[in-house]
Amino acid sequence: MDEKHEPEGIVLTEAQLRSRRQRSIAIALALGVMVVLFFAVTLVKGPAVLVRPL
Repeated sequence: MDEKHEPEGIVLTEAQLRSRRQRSIAIALALGVMVVLFFAVTLVKGPAVLVRPL
């Protein structure tokens, strides 16, 4: 019962972990920019956004 337990599955290298983190940050920033853009467009259009023909 004194066996060493190795991690199961895929073990990423430091470079791969760094790359994954940078990609996650880039995706988060892109999403944040989109949210701000949609918010800004909504503010510019004003309440006319809700007034549309049925």
